Amino acid sequence: MIFNYDNKTLQVKIVYYGPAMSGKTTSIKSLFSHFNKEHTVKSIDSSVGRTLFFDFGVLHFEGTEWGLKFLIYSATGQDFYASTRPATLNGVDGLIFVVDSQIDCKEHNKRSWNELKTMFGLNFYNIPIVISLNKYDIFECDTSEKENVLSYIEYHKFKHISLKKTIAINGKGVLDSFNELINFIFPQLKVNFGIYN
Repeated sequence: MIFNYDNKTLQVKIVYYGPAMSGKTTSIKSLFSHFNKEHTVKSIDSSVGRTLFFDFGVLHFEGTEWGLKFLIYSATGQDFYASTRPATLNGVDGLIFVVDSQIDCKEHNKRSWNELKTMFGLNFYNIPIVISLNKYDIFECDTSEKENVLSYIEYHKFKHISLKKTIAINGKGVLDSFNELINFIFPQLKVNFGIYN
């Protein structure tokens, strides 16, 4: 978190993390679309629309006395570019871990979570995290995915953690997940979601 006293702005870094094709990019675009800012999201994609390194966008909000500037990233889920993930996570203030709720994705979700845990070590439990159970509307999804996730994340060890159902493709639950993370990062702060440039 960076405090800019000249223009009274707090700069916060949020990263969407999770396995490949779980819906990280779609979640970010849905979030920015809510604020009519979808066109400002920058992505480095492959020829088939897969994120190579990361997505990036900035959202500004006006607070009562201070403004908030959110730098929002996604870490690539593709293993070929795994070396870029630590750099994307550097200096992160909060995480949204995007789970693919489809039945055959359980091991991918678990592996991605364990990788994230390894990168942070014991400090992992101090980072505010919202787990986004994405794609839960798809027929081939496991209705017990929440219980499956709870079995390996050590939920009780975290200071601030929550699970939310999302359908990133239509934006359902995406803003709610973002709001939850903001409340974890700034529990005492009243946020006015007016956008300014």
